[in-house]
Amino acid sequence: MKKKISIRDIAADLGVAISTVSAVLNGKTEERRISDRMRDRVLEHAKKCGYQPNLIAQSLRTGKSKILAMLVEDIADPFFAGIARLVETHPSLHDYKLFYSSTENDPQKAKSLIKAFRDRLVDGFIIAPTPGTEKEIQVLLADQVPLVLFDRYLPDTNANLVCVDNFEGTHEATELLINRGYKNIAFITLSSVQSQMADRLEGYKKAIDDHSYAPCILEIAYTLSEEVLVSQIKYYFRTQPQIDAVIFATNYLAINGLRTLQELNKSIPDQIAVIGFDDNTHFGLFSPSITAIAQPIEDIASTIVKLLKKELRESNGLSNNHHNEKEQVVLPTKLMIRKSCPTVKSKDLKR
Repeated sequence: MKKKISIRDIAADLGVAISTVSAVLNGKTEERRISDRMRDRVLEHAKKCGYQPNLIAQSLRTGKSKILAMLVEDIADPFFAGIARLVETHPSLHDYKLFYSSTENDPQKAKSLIKAFRDRLVDGFIIAPTPGTEKEIQVLLADQVPLVLFDRYLPDTNANLVCVDNFEGTHEATELLINRGYKNIAFITLSSVQSQMADRLEGYKKAIDDHSYAPCILEIAYTLSEEVLVSQIKYYFRTQPQIDAVIFATNYLAINGLRTLQELNKSIPDQIAVIGFDDNTHFGLFSPSITAIAQPIEDIASTIVKLLKKELRESNGLSNNHHNEKEQVVLPTKLMIRKSCPTVKSKDLKR
């Protein structure tokens, strides 16, 4: 096995003090008044001999790991994957490594992951919080760990937050369907206490109540397999034949809902209009194209980075904010209107 090169080896090879090599490799040449010639000599030799820093020892010495942790519900979900990719490649975080993991909406797993990353001295967290992790989040805040929550909020938690106006997103979508002549509008969502899901449901209910229509709501457990989920949606449509439009509250519900409608031979939009939440599965390429409530993932990612960088500067003593000023940013959604919900002709209106 090839011997790992240490700063002691580099110092011996160059005939200089270990402290000099250490200062150069840790970017402290100006502080130690080391000449540019010596700096270049050390760096060139370190590169030539294949020196790799001991990151664990470095993080223990400096208290900084240059690693960020991102916890989301499911990193395979296009929304979370898109956010993670944009954060990871953002120029402002070029000197950090982003590690991400899925909580699967399980509070015990989320707690375990927070502890695991904290034990490894990560410099900051980006979290789509799972209900039941309020205490762990509060501990991070109390310890002044750089932290940004996104996608959903935790009541009574004063943390930096980036989310969208979920209420207005589904309210606008429901109003569109009502204004286009649909009267029996279903809302298929998750059985969840998560804030974003509750707000989406309330937006739908508000529009339905304002027009004195009857709500048609199906709540589905998050833990169901795809086959069971499809069978539940299929049963719902079979037992509710009056439904002439449907809003799916999440991306994966929309995908499975479209599959269900196809298996039931329900024509879109002739027999039923469809709107999905999220527009990151290329709904514009479907036939017919699917109307969707789009979340601004680029703006979400850039705002997360901006708030996290502010927190990181504070933790490095480069700001006078002292963790008192937290920001809650609520971004608007955009309704991408396509062919899956045309205006109903007067003769086709359901009584």
